Amino acid sequence: MKKSNIIYASIVGAIILAIILYFSLRHTEGDGHVHTDGEAHTEESHSEEKEPTAIKEVELNEAQFNASSIELGTFSDKNLSEVIKANGYTKLPPQNQADVSVFTTGIVKTINVIEGQRVSKGQTIATIESPEFTKIQEAYLTSKSNLEFLKLEFERQKTLSDEEVNSKKVFQKTKSDYEIERARFNSLQKQLNTLHISGNGNTTATVPVIAPISGNITEIYIKIGSNVEAGKPLMNIVDNSKLHVDLLVYEKDLFKVKQGQNVRFILTNQGNKEINGKIFSVGKSFENETKSVAVHADISNFQQKLIPGMYVNALIDAGANTVKALPSEAIIKADGREFVFVLEEGHKEEVAHDEKDGHNHEDGDKHEEAEGKTFHFQRIEVKTGTSQLGYTQVTLLQKIEPNAKIVLKGAYYIQSHLLKSEGGGGHEH
Repeated sequence: MKKSNIIYASIVGAIILAIILYFSLRHTEGDGHVHTDGEAHTEESHSEEKEPTAIKEVELNEAQFNASSIELGTFSDKNLSEVIKANGYTKLPPQNQADVSVFTTGIVKTINVIEGQRVSKGQTIATIESPEFTKIQEAYLTSKSNLEFLKLEFERQKTLSDEEVNSKKVFQKTKSDYEIERARFNSLQKQLNTLHISGNGNTTATVPVIAPISGNITEIYIKIGSNVEAGKPLMNIVDNSKLHVDLLVYEKDLFKVKQGQNVRFILTNQGNKEINGKIFSVGKSFENETKSVAVHADISNFQQKLIPGMYVNALIDAGANTVKALPSEAIIKADGREFVFVLEEGHKEEVAHDEKDGHNHEDGDKHEEAEGKTFHFQRIEVKTGTSQLGYTQVTLLQKIEPNAKIVLKGAYYIQSHLLKSEGGGGHEH
């Protein structure tokens, strides 16, 4: 019996020793240092203080701000969901294009324009020389003289015929000759007008080539001494002021498109500058084998330098559901989240008088006083939505002033400056 008691006491002692060792090991770190509860609480507090916050501030001086080409603005109302995507190109109507040609053969005497030059309708852009021009003028002057004589003779014979002095046959012959010559004279006069010759009696072998429309010279096919033929183009002129956009809309979206809808488009190879337009016509047949229909849209803003044949990506507004949007380049990503930068107004950096230890400046001491403007930006967290044509739907997750200025361009520069400042001990809010 005593032996059993001894065994039982040994087992209880072993259990108590194991419990003591277990709680001792819980407070022992890997380096062998035992932390108290107070120390553990301190480390936990430090860990919480090092957790990054969403709002951070960046400061740029005036030189940095100007060099980074930062653009400020606010939200735009964009329809990014109820839209039809379409591709196309800029196109010029045929009535705004012209081939310059002449109506008879000749030799190029002068060329008064160069490619790309702007010309006005009726302006002389070249001159052509040919002996044929003098022959037409001589025939015109001869016909004019004959017509004057025949007109007088016609009037005289008409009077005699009315008084029954001469026969009707003589009068009819005179009338026929007069009308034939008048038709010939009118024909020669139209030829001179076509050649831009006055027909005032001074014959010339040189005629001007006149611009039929206002616009820019795109091609010149002649040079001095070139032999020109009737109807063969000498130059091309285009007037890009009536440029429009032809968009290809597929069959599945065709019923949603109608005249008067707004169109927004960007030039595929010319950046993300948005251009606006409005549909004025919808095609009534498919284009070739593409099963798409051409939709024609006027261009509302002509600030862009557009030429025919430029490819575009477009959105046709098929609804009126607008959202708050910013240029996609205004949004930066960091730590798995999305942010924009907002300018804090009213900051100005001032370097005051140097008065160390309470002493005033004396003669010979350098006194420095400077004042320069600085720009403070806050990084604000946002949530993004649909993106179209370089714009993205944005929802603010932190409150800003209603008239706050948002960085639309240059956000990545500010973000890189923030990362650099953090590496060197930048401050956080």
